[in-house]
Amino acid sequence: MTYCIAVFKSRSQAIDCKGALCGAGIAAQLISTPFSLNIGCGLSVKFPTAAYMRAKSIISRAGYTAFYGYMDLQN
Repeated sequence: MTYCIAVFKSRSQAIDCKGALCGAGIAAQLISTPFSLNIGCGLSVKFPTAAYMRAKSIISRAGYTAFYGYMDLQN
């Protein structure tokens, strides 16, 4: 199954984002950022690819200053 992850450079913003996505009804989880990326704080937010457009809108509106970007993840 394919998921998207939102990568952050701040643990607190990653945790906040997970809460915002879950609050909007998106099944989001905190995961360790893949080590191969060598980016950020070590936490990313995983969510279903089908929710990408909704999640992108929520993340954009939140104005996270430590947001790095999106990545596809095979699980």
